[in-house]
Order: sequence, then structure tokens, then C-alpha cells
Amino acid sequence: MSHKVSVEVGGRPLTFEMGKVARQAHGAVWAQYGDTVVLSTACMDSRETDKDFLPLTVDYREYTYSAGKIPGGFFKREGRPSEREILTSRQIDRPLRPLFPEGWNRETQVIAMVLSADSENDPDVIAICGAAAATYCSELPFETPIAAVRVGLLNGQLVANPTVADQKLSLMNITVVASEQAIVMVEAGSLEVSEETVVDALEFAHKEVRKIIAAIKELYAMVKPVKLKVPPPEFDEALAKQLEGEFGARLHDALDTAKHPKRESYQLVSDINKEIKAKIPETDTNKRKLAARAFERMREKIFRDDILHKKRRPDARAFDQVREIHCEVGILPRVHGSALFTRGETQALGTVTLGTKQDQQRQDLLFEADTFKKFMLHYNFPPFSVGEVKFLRGPGRREVGHGALAERSIASLLPGDDIFPYTIRIVSDILESNGSSSMATVCTASLALMEAGVPMKSACAGIAMGLVVENGQYAILTDIAGAEDHYGDMDFKVAGTRKGITGLQMDIKVSGVTIAMMREALAQAQKARLHILDIMDQTVKEPKAAISPYAPRLFMLQIPVDKIRDLIGPGGKKIRSITETTGAKIDVMDDGKVHVFSQDGKAGEAALQMIKDITATAEIGKTYLGKVVRIAEFGAFVEIFPGTDGLLHISEISEQRIAKVRDELKEDDQVLVKVLAIEGNKIRLSRKAILREQRDKMKTETPLPTQE
Repeated sequence: MSHKVSVEVGGRPLTFEMGKVARQAHGAVWAQYGDTVVLSTACMDSRETDKDFLPLTVDYREYTYSAGKIPGGFFKREGRPSEREILTSRQIDRPLRPLFPEGWNRETQVIAMVLSADSENDPDVIAICGAAAATYCSELPFETPIAAVRVGLLNGQLVANPTVADQKLSLMNITVVASEQAIVMVEAGSLEVSEETVVDALEFAHKEVRKIIAAIKELYAMVKPVKLKVPPPEFDEALAKQLEGEFGARLHDALDTAKHPKRESYQLVSDINKEIKAKIPETDTNKRKLAARAFERMREKIFRDDILHKKRRPDARAFDQVREIHCEVGILPRVHGSALFTRGETQALGTVTLGTKQDQQRQDLLFEADTFKKFMLHYNFPPFSVGEVKFLRGPGRREVGHGALAERSIASLLPGDDIFPYTIRIVSDILESNGSSSMATVCTASLALMEAGVPMKSACAGIAMGLVVENGQYAILTDIAGAEDHYGDMDFKVAGTRKGITGLQMDIKVSGVTIAMMREALAQAQKARLHILDIMDQTVKEPKAAISPYAPRLFMLQIPVDKIRDLIGPGGKKIRSITETTGAKIDVMDDGKVHVFSQDGKAGEAALQMIKDITATAEIGKTYLGKVVRIAEFGAFVEIFPGTDGLLHISEISEQRIAKVRDELKEDDQVLVKVLAIEGNKIRLSRKAILREQRDKMKTETPLPTQE
């Protein structure tokens, strides 16, 4: 039996339907918004596991048939997930994961598939809503309904779920996921909007989300799922008290990172853990598991008690204090731009590479024809950054997500093609990590771009904020370190300039976080951001005037649109010949702009001259040194530049009347001519006008004889 509900969001109906398709899944929701359709399913394994964590897998896929396309590439079918699919999978995973009950350890999978895409309604927020509805309206032990909405800022007005076209015009694109009581996740990019505008957007989004949740609860009432009951994990209070009495003081001291650096602190904690295990026989696996839980809870209790009651952070910093920062630029001699940003025990190496249009990344997007990306920011997290040993593999979802956040924070500050037509790639290699490396990436990227001579609109910095809240008490923490991220209740990353916010990401693990708390956290983040920008300005305050000598040199030229074909030549023969001769890279735009990139300035100038020769256009009244290419009875055809010739009529060859053209000219003669007229493709030339001008000039310059 099919059940269907609908709610209006952003002036368009959003529909959820269950019971029609995928009926063997534990939960399956057919979500439709306009002509965009997403099928979201939730399934669980029937077997219990002995895992001490939630084994949740989330996959979002955009099938190209949904937009009437056939995939590019050799195999003509969907392959590995694109970056957009990975990022949307993370946006579904992050709000769902904390809402499963503690102790749930069955393999769980959520899949969202885009089945129809209308190029107007973005399927990502629909997928989040559908996935949440499928999980909530199933027998899985997920009992908090959530939903998502995107908010745009168009003409000063907040808009719910702006269209794909409107998103490109919006000053802010912010995705908010929330329950009825609280916001649980925020993902945003913006054009230097104020903190107050962001708070207004969060409040606006929460009102819209509550409308969607009401519809999901209506669907739940129709389906009437029988929820699985998950008993809380077994916990031995007596054992916990025993361990606290025996090891609590030592553990508290070990966790004090003001006294012990990170590596030393970790080692001390590990030693205590080993000592506890050594006291329990290996055969008593259950007691060992209970001891591990008690030990972890003791660590969390020490952290939260210190923060909320003793008002002390693990490293003894003030709640609004940023760790010591060091900035350095130009540390790598041959790259186009480099910077090293160190904040406490987090260190990011940023490098900039400038390329040509040919270096742009081709993107096969669902809503658009082939598009090309000219700015890329890639984030790497090698295992040595945290003192670990692991295989080096390609970037995981975390690396893709962190890179995308930093890229979104920087992208709106980069110059347009008309000012700086280079393709830009930034790589952030995390060399040390204890605290937000994604925000360190924003800082090092900004420094490296300025050192590379990229004319950014403004410097950009990022800071990670934390929140600990319990029983009405709360503490907002600036520049959170590892333990504060792990045991805190909110991870709030804010990037921006002195004017406003350009990127924002927030994950909230508990309810009870109010809009007032978020407003306070944003104000505290702004203070920290300005502090970091002050330090960055001491290293490099504005972009270098010139780019690196190792970067390709750029020459720009505007040619008539009808000359593009002449420049390219049949089958690209002419432009290929210029490239092979000079070694320069040439990009030709549809509007006639030509960019010439060359490592050697002379080679670039040579390529530029060859392009000018091929694409030159005759101008009336202008003089040219041409070559006679053909003689006829009525005149001579003179090539004034390669591929373009005009008629020098017999009457325009000389000031005196001549009987035959060959009396004055022959093939391959070089002759100065002036353009008299251009009639369609025909050019009329005159040599007589040049001769007359020369004679008149000589008369003017010859002094008159003096009389005695």
C-alpha cells in the first residue's frame, strides 16, 4: 500500500511517497520536487556485531540518465563517485550519524539515487530529506525526524531552495539540516556576508525545515513502523568508580596538554590504559570491554568537568584564545607560490600552481553541458601528521570534504578571467595536526595565493570553534584542539575576510544548542578571525606585483570574431604550427579574446606577433608595407599581411598616367600602400596617395632660398 504526503517549500510542492517502490528495503522514500526525483533507502543487517561504533555507510549517486545524458568516457556507465556525490554523501551522513542510539552496531546503509533531474531543483537537499524520511519511517532505531533546506540571498531577500540558476546569483548558499528542536548541521558558502545575516538565514531555514518535518511525521503516522529497541551498552558503574579512584588523578594529569605536549600526553594516556588492561585476565573479554568503556567515559568526564565547572581547557588557554601562530611565505624556491602556516600543533604547507586554460578540470555535471573548473584546492592528510603509520592511498571522503570547504571559502575572493585568466591549483599538505587543519588550509592558501601574485580581493582566514553544553551550562571555545573536537558538542568552522563570512561548516552532536549560542559563537569566531588576519598581514599584506619567474607568462590579445577561424586554420593546423614553433600555449575564446602563455617572454612575443599577422584587419587610411602577389591588366594585388590582399588599381600606382602595370611593378616587389576603402571583402589600395604625401612633405621640409 502506497502512502503519500506533500508540503510546499520555496513556492513548490515537495512530495514524499512510501510503499510504491523498493518495498524490500527497510525504508524507501520516493521524493519529488518539481521534476527532480530522488529515491532514498535505508537498510540494516540482520546480524548483531561486536563493534563499539556505528558501522554506517551512506552513498549518494547521480545517474546521468536522470538528466537525459549518456556518461562520457570509454565505458559509458557511471564509475567511481564524483566529488559532488562524495560531498552530498557526507552531507547526508553527518546529521544522521549522531542521532542513532548508542549501542546500535549493526551494519547500516543509506542510499540516495537521483532518478530524474529537471536542471532547476537541486537534488542534494531532496536527497537529505528523503534519506532522513526513509530512515525515520522504517523499523531502524532512528527516532528523531530531521530535514534539510537550502537558503539563498537574492536581492536582499532570503529564499528557500533557490533554483540552480538562482544559486549562481545568490550572495549566500547555506544548507541547513535540523530537527524540530535544533539545528544539527550547516554547510555554507557566501560572498562576505555578515554574521547577523547568517544567523537570520539559520532562523529562516529552521522555520522551513519544521514544515518538512511535519510532513515526514504525517508519513510516519501512515506507515506506523515498528521500531527496533536498542538496549544501552552494558556499563559497570562499580568498575568505573574503582578505576576513577585508582587512576583518575593520573589520567587528569596525563590529559593536561599545558604540562605535556600532545605526543607525550597520548603516550601517558596509553600507558594508563595498558596498565588497566594488564590487571584484567585476557580470557575475561567482557570485563576488558567494560573497562575500556569506563576508561573512555572517565576521559570525557574529566574534560567536560574541567570546561564547565573549573573553566579550564586541557591546554590552560582562555576560552577565546587562539594558539600561537607563525606564518612564512616563499619557502619553496621553484613553485609559483608557497606558504607555511603553523597554529599550535597544526601545520599546513600551501602551494600554488598557475596554469593555462588547457589545465582546467573538465566537469561532467548533471545540470549543465561540459563545464570547466579553473580553481582547484586539494587537501592531503599524510599519516605522519599525527605520528601514525598507514598506507598512502587516494583522498578519502574526509580529505575531499576538507578541501571543498577551504576551496569554497577562497573561491569568491579570486579575480575574474578578465583580470587574471590563469588556471589556479592549490595543494594543502598537512604536516602536523592537532585542531582544525581545514581552517589552517584556508589560511595557508590565502598566504600562498598572495605570494604567487594572484590579485585576490582580500586575505582570508579560518577558525574552528567548539561548544560544550550540559544542564543549562555552556562554554564556547575558540581554536579547538583534538580532544575538544572529540568530546565537545559542536564543531563550528568559520572562514572569511575582514568584511564577512565566505565559508561555514557546522556539526552539532546534541540538542539544546540555541540560536543565541550560535550568535555568540559567530561573534567570538569573528574576533579570532580578525586576530589571525592581523598576524597574516604582518607576513604578506597584499598580492605580489609580479608572478613567479617560473610561472607561465601571459600575453592577451583581442581579435575579430570572424578571424578566429583564420587563426585556428583547417583542422587546427595554423594554431598548432604557432605552438610547435614557439612552444607557447594558446587559448582562444569565443568572443575573440586570445591568451598566450609561455615560459619564455621572447617566445610569447613571437607567438603574439604571428597571431597578429594572421588575424590583422585592414583599416581605412592606414599605411601598410605590402608585397605584390599578382599582376593583372587593370592593376596589382598586394598582400598587406598574411592571407589578406587588396587591389592596387592601375590608376592608383603612380602620380603620372602609366600604360602598363609591369612598367612600375613586378611580382614580389615590396610597396607602401594606403587603404582607400573596404567594400565587403574587397580592399582598395593606393600607392599614388603615399607618393603625393611624400612629395608634399619634402616641399614643406625644403627651406626657401634667401634673397640678397
